[in-house]
Amino acid sequence: MITPRNIDFNTFKTQLQVRKPWDIVIISILNLLITFPVFIIIHHNVIDLNWGYNLDRIFIFILVFILVHYILNALKTLAFLAILLYFFMLIYGSVFGSYGFDSVVEDYNSMLYTMSDSPYPQDIIIAKLLPFPNKSKIKSAIEYQSPKVRNFAIMATTKHFKTITGYSDYRTIIQCFAVFKEINARWNYVHDPKDGDYIATASESLLYFSGDCDDHSILMAACVRAIGGTPRLIHTKGHIYPEILIGSKQDLEKINYLIKNELFLRESWNKEIHYHIDERGQVWMNLDYTAKYPGGPFLSEEILGALTLN
Repeated sequence: MITPRNIDFNTFKTQLQVRKPWDIVIISILNLLITFPVFIIIHHNVIDLNWGYNLDRIFIFILVFILVHYILNALKTLAFLAILLYFFMLIYGSVFGSYGFDSVVEDYNSMLYTMSDSPYPQDIIIAKLLPFPNKSKIKSAIEYQSPKVRNFAIMATTKHFKTITGYSDYRTIIQCFAVFKEINARWNYVHDPKDGDYIATASESLLYFSGDCDDHSILMAACVRAIGGTPRLIHTKGHIYPEILIGSKQDLEKINYLIKNELFLRESWNKEIHYHIDERGQVWMNLDYTAKYPGGPFLSEEILGALTLN
């Protein structure tokens, strides 16, 4: 005998199973967003069977799409809750100028572009997913608008390389190298307290030019940004260090000449310049406290995360 209670339960269960049109649209869009990077990873790691018209790759893409579609439908409620939460986070980021819709679209496109050219596309995914340690604290500590920070950076530009002429296109980078020279000549490495990380602000580090790698990176990034340069912080194994945007590979050739023949002749003579090239082909040069010249050796080349200050 079917009781009203059973009827209500079955009706409710049936309603849950009914798929609304917007459910299908959302699941399909999310499916494609997940399928593309997964397919790229498989494409680079599975032997090419050389089927005509790339049918083997088409088959793999369809198979991945079906599998992801099945998983998303099985976890539909959880997926919708995650999407809703992420949507509100992006609204908040867009309104308050941190990480919003434009940023996530740009990051997704650049990730796909990088993965398509990389022999190890899964490493790109891992780098994107791994969090940058103490990200919010570090961003707050980079006080590039502080008068103390800017005044120090300006002092460095008047102390070093002021007489270098004929490179007007690279004046800002030369001045940022002056900041690098001044900070690294003074920097004294001091460990954090044993009970956890201590994040010093840029203005705080100006008092004694002492601290660990993240303190140095914060000060360097703040000073570079304060005079018009574009810095970023790189997270690698047990270490954080700063880099500066140089520009294109053509710009790198000219900067390389400047470093070795004009600015850091003694320190960089017959030495290699170390840098990274991002997914857009832009060159970023190492400014670590361990380097005696811009582009000095990396402690570790593996990038686990990057924090860019535009």
